Amino acid sequence: MELLQLEYFRTVARLEHMTEAAGVLHVTQSSLSKTIQRLEEDLGVSLFDRSGRKLRLNEFGRSFLQRVERALFELEEGKREIVDLTSADYGTLALGVNTAYMLPDILHRFREIRPQVQFYVQQLGTHEMEIRVKKGEVDFCLSSPPIQGSELVCDIVFQEQIYVIVPTTHRFANRDRVRLSELKEERFVSLKKGYGIRDLMDFYCEKAGFVPENAYEGDEPATLSPLVQAGLGISFIPKSALQVLPLENIVFLQIEEPVCIREIGLSRHQSRYLSSVAKEFRQVIIEHFQRVAQNDDI
Repeated sequence: MELLQLEYFRTVARLEHMTEAAGVLHVTQSSLSKTIQRLEEDLGVSLFDRSGRKLRLNEFGRSFLQRVERALFELEEGKREIVDLTSADYGTLALGVNTAYMLPDILHRFREIRPQVQFYVQQLGTHEMEIRVKKGEVDFCLSSPPIQGSELVCDIVFQEQIYVIVPTTHRFANRDRVRLSELKEERFVSLKKGYGIRDLMDFYCEKAGFVPENAYEGDEPATLSPLVQAGLGISFIPKSALQVLPLENIVFLQIEEPVCIREIGLSRHQSRYLSSVAKEFRQVIIEHFQRVAQNDDI
């Protein structure tokens, strides 16, 4: 049994399609088929049920895949550890975020400590972040709500209130707070389902007895404030975002009954090797949010 056979099997098992797997692996389909066949001969069983060109993992394949995933994971982690030990001042960090507006200060601070580290950042929905971190495709998820569950370790690094922003022409513009139930007849501009604050506020609104009517649903948080200014609707905004939003022609109101709170979490895979770079980055994030909490005087 060879390492190459295991890597090829994992790819075929994930895709359950020989042609697609050959493309991902940059090998010919015939070469890939022969490699899988030799692996099955070594094991003495078929790992797939075959129907024409269709492949489906069978009972033996599903059981073997779990072991292969674990073995390859450990080998990849060993490689990460060796790289870390031999080049501690360098390295890369892959991040999944749905709170991107918080990153500039964090990255600026970290680059003062480790200027050679390279970052790869993706703005993702909550479900996609969980998939990526469990697969080992991102080192950390900085998200609200926190990504929690089996295989993951999550630090709750921050808690903050959710506000509502309205245009200065709005009927509530002369107030500084509002009950959530008072917003049930309003139209909202919002992120799409799957983004943390959208799902959180859908939950709070349901508890308050209504489903928000959205005039706009998008992927880019930066578009929400201008749309509120334009009078398209009102929007829910975390308190920390008020420090970076242009607030011309906008009024922000504290929500009460209930006070709406969101948590921000830093999540990682519990079994992945935590490099010295990753440890320092985690500490920078924790210290960043400690300073934000201390200076929270909006």
